[in-house]
Amino acid sequence: MRTQVAIIGAGPAGLFLGHLLKQAGVDAVILERKDRDYVEGRVRAGVLEQITVDLMERLGLGERMRREGLVHGGTNLASDGEVFRIDMAELTGGSTVMVYGQQEVMKDLFDAAEARGVNIVFDADQVRPHDIDTDKPYVTWRKDGVEQRLDCDFIAGCDGYHGVSRAAIPADVLKTFERVYPFGWLGILTEAPPCDHELIYSNHERGFALASMRSPTRSRYYLQCSLDDRIEDWPDERFWDEISIRLGPDAASRIVRAPSFEKSIAPLRSFVTEPMRHGRLFLAGDAAHIVPPTGAKGMNLAVSDVVMLSEALSEYFQEGSAAGIDGYSARALARVWKAERFSWWFTSLTHRFPDRDGFDRKMQIAELDYIKGSRAAQVTLAENYVGLPLV
Repeated sequence: MRTQVAIIGAGPAGLFLGHLLKQAGVDAVILERKDRDYVEGRVRAGVLEQITVDLMERLGLGERMRREGLVHGGTNLASDGEVFRIDMAELTGGSTVMVYGQQEVMKDLFDAAEARGVNIVFDADQVRPHDIDTDKPYVTWRKDGVEQRLDCDFIAGCDGYHGVSRAAIPADVLKTFERVYPFGWLGILTEAPPCDHELIYSNHERGFALASMRSPTRSRYYLQCSLDDRIEDWPDERFWDEISIRLGPDAASRIVRAPSFEKSIAPLRSFVTEPMRHGRLFLAGDAAHIVPPTGAKGMNLAVSDVVMLSEALSEYFQEGSAAGIDGYSARALARVWKAERFSWWFTSLTHRFPDRDGFDRKMQIAELDYIKGSRAAQVTLAENYVGLPLV
């Protein structure tokens, strides 16, 4: 088999890239270790930046999103139960975000891939990139016990933090930067209306809380918890009691205490690897960077990566210019680090850190109070939240 671009991973980065290359007339094959049901079923983020919404429209995938997604022109911050709203649309000249779950995005991408002939190989086991330092790279994998080989011009590593692509870059080339946070997020899904029509990010003396949603009838809530906590430590009744305290009486009065049907604990980390290109191998999405979920940047960063990468690859194959692929890593990392900064700042503003004292707590409260009274501070928050433009 031969193709122009071999894409490892059929998560958001890999599928969006496959669609973009198909639209540009560039041949690509996507190799995925799992089956479609597994990939599509993973519970992930649900807030889309304007750049992601625009890309869904550009790819002709926006019909269901427009019908079922929830447009948010603002978001809410709370300090010990006192809530104030950030009017993102007014502060940014009309930019908004869309609440539309990653599972729904993946369904749209998979359905369209099948209809449009985007080539995906599922159940591709033991995927390995080879000869990335040469002009004849290739990828191998096993399917049904048989070794397969795909020759290509370039390889796009879109296989996530635990994938094989980043590991293929020599250790003396790769630099990694990481911040591991000393807490996790306990999240639940419930079939009940959300307590507010927009998100509420709450800083409370007992810890962070987030009221979110997936639809008008499905709520998503999070609590900051210890990394030593277990799901069994948090029966529904305890969860509802705690989040009611942290969100404050006004929001708590609107919470519908329905049974949870999904409950999980996720650790938080910031992670970036440089460069995002080595030889004929490019990294995109979680293979190159991880952000804490505060601010909902994960999938949106993957989208900005592959928009840049697809532009660079299209320029190479259509115009014979290597300028785009040579500049991809620096261009992508410039936006990645800005998103990492925002996610780190927002996490630091809203969470309780075990090694911080009363002074640090007072600083958080003072900064939240400053944001509440400063239009300039609100503009900065809003323009980062809705997503910085591609440059």
